[in-house]
Amino acid sequence: QVQLVESGGGLVQAGGSLRLSCAASGRTFSSYGMGWFRQAPGKEREFVAGITWTDSTDYADSVKGRFTISRDNAKNTVYLQMNSLKPEDTAVYYCAATLGIPTRIDSLYHYWGQGTQVTVSS
Repeated sequence: QVQLVESGGGLVQAGGSLRLSCAASGRTFSSYGMGWFRQAPGKEREFVAGITWTDSTDYADSVKGRFTISRDNAKNTVYLQMNSLKPEDTAVYYCAATLGIPTRIDSLYHYWGQGTQVTVSS
């Protein structure tokens, strides 16, 4: 079992930055593929970014060039650095872990955090 706890969300003005953290406990963190997803009110949950255990990354087109996913296996933590934030980035952001290669399909992830709210004002 893996427990995931996100932090770092908040209210920021458009153009600002936030860094989300996801702390993992339980089984060996370094063997998991990790992903960030988000869900805005009235919308489906969508993929944001993923990172493998070898630090290969993938990004949704909507965040490419603005967001950076990274991981620190020594700290059992994955990060999402979000720059140049836009009002359309407003959502609850979720961290997820998979025993396989991280994908854009949320149903393939085995563990989820409780989410952290990110609100970007215009």
